[in-house]
Amino acid sequence: QVQLVESGGGSVQAGGSLRLSCAASDTTFRWGAMGWFRQAPGKEREFVADIRWLGGDIYYADSVKGRFTISRDIAKTTIYLQMNSLKPEDTAVYYCAADPSAVVNRVASNYDYWGQGTQVTVSS
Repeated sequence: QVQLVESGGGSVQAGGSLRLSCAASDTTFRWGAMGWFRQAPGKEREFVADIRWLGGDIYYADSVKGRFTISRDIAKTTIYLQMNSLKPEDTAVYYCAADPSAVVNRVASNYDYWGQGTQVTVSS
């Protein structure tokens, strides 16, 4: 069973930056897409960003465009989320997600593999 291991969460003041990482345990697995979702207390899990593994196409939620950057290291089967200009409303548990299909349409239920989540807290 492939595992996704996240790291890099923490606490930061508004305007600060954090970088999340997500590494897949199987570097030979053929991913279609990998990405990030987040879930704040009392809210549904929401799409943040994802990247198509082969073509590199990237999608962002409107709420993070211009502030967050997703990238991938194919050799390490790892994705990153660089988060700048963080706001208190970015506070959530951030989850890494991956799927063999590239057709996931930014919908959580279309992703088969999930990390354990990492907490990001932004204080005002």
